[in-house]
Amino acid sequence: MLQQIYPSVQHPYAFELNKDFNFSSAHYIPYEEAGKCHNVHGHTYFINLTIAGDELDKMGFLVNFSELKSLIHKRYDHRLLNDFEEFKDNSPSTEQVAQTIYNIVQESLDNRDNKPKCVQVFVRETPTSYVVYRPVKQGENNA
Repeated sequence: MLQQIYPSVQHPYAFELNKDFNFSSAHYIPYEEAGKCHNVHGHTYFINLTIAGDELDKMGFLVNFSELKSLIHKRYDHRLLNDFEEFKDNSPSTEQVAQTIYNIVQESLDNRDNKPKCVQVFVRETPTSYVVYRPVKQGENNA
């Protein structure tokens, strides 16, 4: 995989890991005003997950890299994203894909004894377009 520099996210944790992987999927945006994206088309999505925490597990891992990849790759690779329940009410835009990946990963992390946090999800849809999703803590954007 091509080496990539990702936007960094500030966090208070001692450890940070990043996992890169990709999957190939098709999707369409179910709105006429989406133009060409209204048609079924495919992408090779490049993903970077940033996981942070203070405690390691018994193996010395924050989380095993292979666990992170399998959560997403096995689910979405070579599939039509629109077929998934999580995209029935949310168009599978890159923004929604990033937020959905965050939700899946964080739900898995919440079951770990060392409680790591997903602090950033980077999703590159094309060579020139990407989205960064960072969860907002309750009360931070309530101006």
